[in-house]
Amino acid sequence: MVAVGLFGCSATAFTPGATLLAGLTQYQGEMQRLGGSSSSWPERQRVGTTLKTIITATVGGSREFYRLVDLDIRKKEFTVTMREASVRPDRVKEMTNEVAQMNDEIAALKPVIRTQLAALRLQSEPSQPVEEAATRGMLSLALDGFSSNGKARGFEAPSTRVGEFVVTDLGAFSTVRDRAGQMSRCFLFGAPEEGAGLKCEPAK
Repeated sequence: MVAVGLFGCSATAFTPGATLLAGLTQYQGEMQRLGGSSSSWPERQRVGTTLKTIITATVGGSREFYRLVDLDIRKKEFTVTMREASVRPDRVKEMTNEVAQMNDEIAALKPVIRTQLAALRLQSEPSQPVEEAATRGMLSLALDGFSSNGKARGFEAPSTRVGEFVVTDLGAFSTVRDRAGQMSRCFLFGAPEEGAGLKCEPAK
């Protein structure tokens, strides 16, 4: 469990924003690992509960964020069930319609959560603008991809603009480019259950 007081004593290392980002990354990785097995339902629930705990510790109580997690888990369960041969065609049709409704609600929740994140202080040190931009940019991209329908982006890495910076997600690390073209590489470290940080260094 993430300690709420953790960030006050480890301001130079762990930050709320990086911890939330690490939690979202871990959640997505665990869901992919669990795959499409119907027997993995308890594990998916456990992974969702862990993410909610991290949300509480970093963002505070957010009914919209909790609902987003619940919808994603439910959507995954529906998707798994619909693949089973024993499910009647009429029930598959009903579930398909329900998934479409869930997708609509997910799309409506994301702007609300984005506004909540924009109002939060996610970086403990205000004198670290590159880390701040990287954290906010990567969280925005993570939210975009959360419970998405898997639309192909082609070969272009996802990126977003944060103020004067352009943040790009390259998987193992992210890059931040400022208006002058200076590039930094940023890496997450730590574990979401204990606290995580984000370190940026000039790209050579």
